[in-house]
Amino acid sequence: MPKSRSTFGKRQKEQARQQRQREKALRRSERKQTKSEVSHDDMHELRKHAEEQAALFRIGDAEPTAEPESPRDFED
Repeated sequence: MPKSRSTFGKRQKEQARQQRQREKALRRSERKQTKSEVSHDDMHELRKHAEEQAALFRIGDAEPTAEPESPRDFED
């Protein structure tokens, strides 16, 4: 009889281990999914802010700016 008890205990222990592994994998996938959703939202918000900033800089620009002079233009 002791043999069946140890077998039963081992089986219960293994089932509990497998259940913990499944729960861990589920939490990991949920965390990964949440993280990608947040970063997608953040990127959208950053892009929108960058476009607004670019629009502010273009407000006073009626004509295109000249290319900056290169250091070679000043050489003797």
